[in-house]
Amino acid sequence: MNLDLLKKLCETPGVPGNEERVRALISDEASSLFDDIRTDPMGSLICTRKADPSVKDPQKIALMCHMDEIGFLVSHVTEKGFIHVQPVGGFDPRNLFSRRVLVCTEKGDLKGVMNPGGKPVHIASAEDRKKIPEVTEFVIDIGMGDKAADHVKVGDFVVMDEPFIEIGDKIVSKALDNRIACWLGIEAIRALGDKGRGAEVTVVFTVQEEVGLRGARTSSYGIKPDIGIGVDTTLACDTPGVPEHFRTTKQGDGFGLHVRDSSFIADKALVSQIEALAVEKGIPYQRTMLAAGGQDGAAVQQAAAGARAIGIVVGTRYIHTVTEMIHKSDLQAAQDILTAYLETF
Repeated sequence: MNLDLLKKLCETPGVPGNEERVRALISDEASSLFDDIRTDPMGSLICTRKADPSVKDPQKIALMCHMDEIGFLVSHVTEKGFIHVQPVGGFDPRNLFSRRVLVCTEKGDLKGVMNPGGKPVHIASAEDRKKIPEVTEFVIDIGMGDKAADHVKVGDFVVMDEPFIEIGDKIVSKALDNRIACWLGIEAIRALGDKGRGAEVTVVFTVQEEVGLRGARTSSYGIKPDIGIGVDTTLACDTPGVPEHFRTTKQGDGFGLHVRDSSFIADKALVSQIEALAVEKGIPYQRTMLAAGGQDGAAVQQAAAGARAIGIVVGTRYIHTVTEMIHKSDLQAAQDILTAYLETF
């Protein structure tokens, strides 16, 4: 398992609308795996592996793998050097206290810390300590005082500054959502080798998923695939404090065969086909549904005249935090089913 690549992907900054560095990394890695690589006007990287020329009217398969991570955009810098931000993506403010961040500017990256405005514990009242600030109440301090405005502009972006680590059978990092999918889009094709040339396979590394599936929607209109696979993370709430029927997935039980969320309902025939293939190949899997949330498979399904669509997902604990956690075997299962499915063409 090429974890060096996953580490690079996770640690490379890229929030919605600012995916350039991630795109460059993926483009370099994918250059030998695809017949055509291009960037569309919104910034999504479209990598196509053509069918064998002897195949007449090959089916078009699209794997949708979003590049962006949740983060912030700078909205204001005060005279004293405190940086105010607006979120791009969904944050739970309970997870934002006392975080180290990276402020990414045109001139370079700056280390900083994020905390909410207000009194520290020593002088806070009992009522103060009960309050959970809104996301917009958090500010960033880069230690430059009144010189901060010389280095940071409105529109610069901010990501969490935490390393990729391995602990036991797990991987922990910020941005596993959704650099997992970027890794899968590359490694599944690498494992495919010369097989599966009966279809045209396009892996789309999309932009701005976290703010509304935007890149997937525009790129899908351009590709017009017959089948779309949304490759993503999903919840693994197999942890204390969550009722069993809310857990979505259980880590170590295989990839998630994503049936439904609030953005789409998967094609029933595709669900049955991939489920049968997983059983045949001995690839562990679990059916998954989400009551809320969405992913790029929905954009493929609804673009132009529509497409058959499904999701292949990896259960992730502590999602949308800097401690996102996956099980290595679930990641491997997701790679194996994607490669096995593409081999059927």
